[in-house]
Amino acid sequence: MIAIRSNRRAAIAYLLALTFAGALASQVSAVSPAEVLLQGEASQKNTRRPVLDEDRRSRDDRAAMVRTQIASRGVRNEAVLATMGRVPRHEFVPTDQLRAAYEDGPLPIGHGQTISQPYIVAYMTEILRLEPGDRVLEIGTGSGYQAAILAELTKEVVSIEIIKPLAQAAAKRLEGLGYRNVTVLHGDGYFGMESAAPYDAIVVTAAATHVPPPLVAQLKPGGRMAIPVGETAWTQNLLLIEKDKDSKLTTRNLIPVRFVPLTRER
Repeated sequence: MIAIRSNRRAAIAYLLALTFAGALASQVSAVSPAEVLLQGEASQKNTRRPVLDEDRRSRDDRAAMVRTQIASRGVRNEAVLATMGRVPRHEFVPTDQLRAAYEDGPLPIGHGQTISQPYIVAYMTEILRLEPGDRVLEIGTGSGYQAAILAELTKEVVSIEIIKPLAQAAAKRLEGLGYRNVTVLHGDGYFGMESAAPYDAIVVTAAATHVPPPLVAQLKPGGRMAIPVGETAWTQNLLLIEKDKDSKLTTRNLIPVRFVPLTRER
């Protein structure tokens, strides 16, 4: 009798697993394929950084931003600090926000989205511990600013944005600035981009209600993911998820944050 009950339970569990797998497969297949808006190429040891023309005032503004907003709050990685001081943030904000481009806070970029506070961009970049040969997946292209920072530090960036006008504008902006190692896609970032996986690092720039399993699966052993998680803007926390060489996950809760919600296809 005990064996019969055990077999029944196993059969029921198996059927439930098949049902769940079928539902998940149906959900994945129902998602629209990502549209490539900008096709990047992996740079060799990141030696093809764009030449950015800029005036002295913008350089001074960035230097002050790095000194007073970022380094003063504890970001120490020299490559991250140098990149934050190099990339022209004013190129990634709407024209009506230019005067506030280097202020200490997020700015609206339209469609209910924002460009993140400079410190948060720098902090999330630092905790990924990026290397020049890394490949990075970004979920939530937004204005393209975080993608540009990542592109300066790594071999290749794949960035996905679900709001098409933002994705189109970011692709045009990044291409115009000379970033050749960034691929911009229009699609649902929850599912990542499996065809280009695995990634050394993943950064999510919008708050999810949970950690998306497809992103965890696409993270390379030894990789790291930075993702804000929380139901509302008042209960979000920035998590650092690390996958060891045996694919065992470790999750650390770092700081409270406030991000716009991760938008999903319906």
